[in-house]
Amino acid sequence: MPEERQTLAGCLFATAAYLFWGFSPIYFKAVAGVPPEQILAQRIVWSLLLLLLLVTVARRWSGVAASLRQGRTLALLTGSTLLISVNWFTFIWAIEAGRVLEVSLGYYMNPLVSVLLGVAFLRERLGRWQWLAALLAAVGVTNLALQTAGFPWVSLVLACSFGLYGLLRKLTPLGAADGLLLETALLAPLALGYLLYLDAAGLGAWGSAGATLDLLLVLSGPVTALPLVFFASAARRLSLTVVGFFQYIAPTVQLLLAVLAFGEAFTDAHLVTFLCIWAAVLLFTGSAWRRARDRRLLARSVEEPV
Repeated sequence: MPEERQTLAGCLFATAAYLFWGFSPIYFKAVAGVPPEQILAQRIVWSLLLLLLLVTVARRWSGVAASLRQGRTLALLTGSTLLISVNWFTFIWAIEAGRVLEVSLGYYMNPLVSVLLGVAFLRERLGRWQWLAALLAAVGVTNLALQTAGFPWVSLVLACSFGLYGLLRKLTPLGAADGLLLETALLAPLALGYLLYLDAAGLGAWGSAGATLDLLLVLSGPVTALPLVFFASAARRLSLTVVGFFQYIAPTVQLLLAVLAFGEAFTDAHLVTFLCIWAAVLLFTGSAWRRARDRRLLARSVEEPV
């Protein structure tokens, strides 16, 4: 029974994390009057303050301090910091520019990009169905590039930056909150300096449009940090295979928001591309589940006495 409760809690945490990420465009639409670079700077500063509180409450400062003495860990965190900055800025810019469909496509592609990075850098092996899934995803992106006016660079930047970020974080011996704390700490001096400069020049959004906007900017911290905490809680309770089934909640919600709430056009080119991506997702996820099941059956047969 305790194991069942842990599994249920993990599923609830995973659902909360991905719903949070899925509905996050609503938040960024609410602050669309603020330039993306200012939102990014505000996001960094308020996330840092919230993460300082979370790490203090969780009493995880010893692990954070130990990582600061490791040159390799700091180098990896520097790289992941640059990548997550690119990802956050592109995401914010795309939401404000009315390109939520491309955001959704990018996060549908992200698991497939992560798999290819695992093959390239971690010597992970794919089955033939997983290779076919990667090929289908490539066909979908190529179709959108050929059938529309512009190359879907937003989708590719989001998928590749977050995939590379995940690769570096996998190599970094830190939890989600601890690693994000150090990443935001690396960025905070630049972000705070930029905000102070804007304030001195009379160009800052903070304090310029009333308490409502100020409150929304403060909320950029929880919007950034809380889903990562939920995700970390889910990952501790569930297998990666199970977590993988939840990761498509976010881009599905983003797709529905783009079409139904924000009025973005869903063309035939988008339909063909998304069908390719969804087929790739089903192929990859089904293949991964089947391989995990076969490994469990093999392990069980080995453990059972003859």
